[in-house]
Amino acid sequence: MSKREEFTARLKESLKAKETIATATIRLILAALKDRDISARGSGKADGVDDNEILSMLSSMIKQRKESAQTYADAGRDDLAEREQAEVEIIQSFMPAQLGDDEVANVIAELITETGAGDIKDMGKVMGALKERYAGQIDMGKAGGLVKQKLAG
Repeated sequence: MSKREEFTARLKESLKAKETIATATIRLILAALKDRDISARGSGKADGVDDNEILSMLSSMIKQRKESAQTYADAGRDDLAEREQAEVEIIQSFMPAQLGDDEVANVIAELITETGAGDIKDMGKVMGALKERYAGQIDMGKAGGLVKQKLAG
């Protein structure tokens, strides 16, 4: 089942179950996806964005909501922080299983060897390969720090 079909099926389930937060969150995902599809068509991709780009979009949506939840919590708005956190959990349900820290370190070591990266200037090669192969499975912010550390050391 493609991600698009998964979104539609989950939207139907949430509507039937009257899960208001899930319904609203999935509609936000679908709206963001539609925007990206329109942009992609403008640059020649008739089918819209692929699953890797969808996973990237979901990752950025999660990041935005985590930041918002933290801002709300710092401001004493626990009700809004909890809603943001609920949206994070719903979006994460569409993501593949996350790799553990040891697995991420091993993947990075393999990609450094595979790409022939020798110093910090080659970080883009390694990060590009990570994003292509492990989209949605790795926190790219943390991975970037590890790649930088390994290439600098």
